[in-house]
Amino acid sequence: MSAPISIHRPSSSGGRRVTIRGQIAGLAMGDSDVVEFLRRAGLPDAEQLLDDPRWVEWRGGRAHRYEAA
Repeated sequence: MSAPISIHRPSSSGGRRVTIRGQIAGLAMGDSDVVEFLRRAGLPDAEQLLDDPRWVEWRGGRAHRYEAA
């Protein structure tokens, strides 16, 4: 089973698309944006989940890096 949260590879203009259970949550420019998307999805302690591979899959690129590809 894959993680319910995917943080996709950085775009050519910067930022990373975030999906939660297959639904696009938005474009994150930093960890604070991801935390806000997760909070809106009902996960109030989201900052603690960012490095947990059971919850978050970082795709294409280093975790916590959002600069243009």
